[in-house]
Amino acid sequence: MRMRLGVLDVGSNTVHLLVVDAHHGAHPWPAYSEKAELRLAEKIDSAGKLSRVGADALVEAVAKARDAAASYETKDLLAFATSAVRDATNSPAVLQRVRDETGVDLQVLSGEAEAIMTFLAVRRWYGWSAGQLLVLDIGGGSLEMASGIDEEPAVALSLPLGAGRLTRERLRGDPPSAAQVDKLCEYVDEQIGKVVGKLPERWDRTVVTSKTFRTLGRLAGAAPSSAGRQVPRRLTLDGLHQVLGFIRRMPSAALAEMEGVSASRAHQLLAGAVVAETVMRRLGIEAVDVCPWALREGVILRRLDVLAA
Repeated sequence: MRMRLGVLDVGSNTVHLLVVDAHHGAHPWPAYSEKAELRLAEKIDSAGKLSRVGADALVEAVAKARDAAASYETKDLLAFATSAVRDATNSPAVLQRVRDETGVDLQVLSGEAEAIMTFLAVRRWYGWSAGQLLVLDIGGGSLEMASGIDEEPAVALSLPLGAGRLTRERLRGDPPSAAQVDKLCEYVDEQIGKVVGKLPERWDRTVVTSKTFRTLGRLAGAAPSSAGRQVPRRLTLDGLHQVLGFIRRMPSAALAEMEGVSASRAHQLLAGAVVAETVMRRLGIEAVDVCPWALREGVILRRLDVLAA
């Protein structure tokens, strides 16, 4: 029986509502989507708390999404938050306020849970023929990596190497100086080097998700989003080197004018490119496939599995 489900993703940059028509064993078809650019990670104060302004904006966005989901007659609203809310020192109080004022029970996903759910989405998209998968996802606050041959990854890792986080913490100026970028490269290389040994020595297919990877792929020549989800998209390490070479010298305003680059995220694309290049280089990956499904679809698929059990 087909049902209408809503998933509300509270990320470091956006609050994204996706409403889909789906049933167990079938392709979830999008019925409605809306986004609010809150940049919650930039509203964390020096004490690590989400500011009152940030909390106010979050409550307002969740209430708006709740009403939109209700207007589309969703049977269930799956609401979750990732690194920005997860890392805030006042997270419990913020979550309670959201529940009290909107009635929405916003669940915080761990980084490992993000990696697991994203892996599930990628496995369902490509199927069993993809063999041993390695899945990479660069978010605003963290980098997720997962690998395995089943629907549940054998390894699921999360590192605090999100594009937004690194931009805020390690880059100054627009564009930042070459010395700053070099130091960022060294830092990211060091952090990824600590977990390389936890991943398997081989895999059959490397797949990436997230807005950061999709944007880098587009700048490297991948098909635009207007071509549709079914069009294969790849990003090569050589192409990524070229992209990184020119964006490290560009101010965010100029970068935002390029096709496929979101104006609200242009300022953090350089840090995301550094993470992408480093992880591909350290793992010996020459090319990756860009998957249109990611965390939100993984949450929906897991919910459908539970309902069918």
